[in-house]
Amino acid sequence: MPNPLIRPLDLTDDATAAAVHRIGLAAYAVEAELIGFDGIPALSESLAELRARPLHWIGALSGAGEITGFLAWEEEEDGSVCIDRLCVAPAWFRRGIASLLLDHVLTDVLAGRPVTVTTGAANVPAVALYTRLGFARGPDFSPVPGLRMASFTFTAVVL
Repeated sequence: MPNPLIRPLDLTDDATAAAVHRIGLAAYAVEAELIGFDGIPALSESLAELRARPLHWIGALSGAGEITGFLAWEEEEDGSVCIDRLCVAPAWFRRGIASLLLDHVLTDVLAGRPVTVTTGAANVPAVALYTRLGFARGPDFSPVPGLRMASFTFTAVVL
């Protein structure tokens, strides 16, 4: 994907919110297969519930303006940041979209702030992505029986 456009997403816009919801459902369905667990909360989240979340959103857009992926995060009271979701439309997998979004957020939007994220421990592509981009893996945990999650923290070095 040559020179994708990264921009904030406005989920008050109906078309944007619908595209984000559709991409999220498709991406989480793939993750559910990868980790062998179909109880991922985002899979049962309605469009209204998605829009009501207090998240900050950015998206990667194709040359034609199609949202190819997005990243959403929540800012904590202590100044840290928790990535809530990083999703790429399955048709755009393996094109560097997730890396691009994550790198942009870490270097341009949230530079110098501690960032945490979790993913299914069996989600090999996501685990590899976070590791490759400098996240330190913390302890795995099981929020519900049958699901093992991996936790990651990114702490930027400020020079």
